[in-house]
Amino acid sequence: MSILRKYEIMILLTEEFNDNELKTWVFNYAKNLRKFSVCDISVISRGKHNLAYPINDKGKGNYIQLNFASMPKYISNFSNLLKMDSNVLRFLVFQKQG
Repeated sequence: MSILRKYEIMILLTEEFNDNELKTWVFNYAKNLRKFSVCDISVISRGKHNLAYPINDKGKGNYIQLNFASMPKYISNFSNLLKMDSNVLRFLVFQKQG
């Protein structure tokens, strides 16, 4: 039996998305997560903010927070999906305690 652990991913997306495109991107990513038996997905849009320094010649970015429960063995798969997406400037995966 595998144990589900709680995770949070902070994703910095390019600023070119409008609200509808951002919702579509997040929905599609959440749908991809479901393929790996992820549960308890919640999405929080943290808005568009100026970056402290340019990343790939971008000065602003959309911040998205994804919370979910998953088996640890799938986290590298999620990271690989994000690495291949040209709209993702940066991301960070946290394992939540408790």
